[in-house]
Amino acid sequence: MSLPEPRDPAGPYRVSVVCLGNICRSPMAEKVLTADLERAGLGDLVEVDSSGTGHWHVGGEMDPRAASTLRVHGYLTHHTARQFDPSDLATRDLVLAMDLDNLDEVRRFVDEHGDKHGFDMSRLRLYRSFAPGGGPNPEVPDPYYGGDDGFTAVLNMVEAAAKGLTSELVTRLRG
Repeated sequence: MSLPEPRDPAGPYRVSVVCLGNICRSPMAEKVLTADLERAGLGDLVEVDSSGTGHWHVGGEMDPRAASTLRVHGYLTHHTARQFDPSDLATRDLVLAMDLDNLDEVRRFVDEHGDKHGFDMSRLRLYRSFAPGGGPNPEVPDPYYGGDDGFTAVLNMVEAAAKGLTSELVTRLRG
């Protein structure tokens, strides 16, 4: 499945990563994808942000375990949690949910607001669907209630998917 066309061919390709609280998985994916895009020379052509479908952590920092895992592996960690807003649909080229529950929640937003914002379901995917060999269940599990090893596992998953997505973006934007 190819990437959707940019909504604004003159502007950056805008990618949004969505999880539940925007303190673990989606900010980790945002930081990893941003770093991969910079290394690929696409930092000026692609903008990445993240958000959560829930409101519990809005305005807060990244989970300390997520931040620590990123720091140990050389990634930036500055982050302020925000909630996904249906108006985001007006400007995003691609929205990537971290799991099926959040995918369903964003689908609900699209069903209710997509027409108004010119957003269709072809712009909505699971983040890990870009990982080579992601398997039949391309979800990124929520590490929040587990130990540090869950954050390392999530980092490995988001790194693999970021590489696949970056490769597709290179083809889409430079091909």
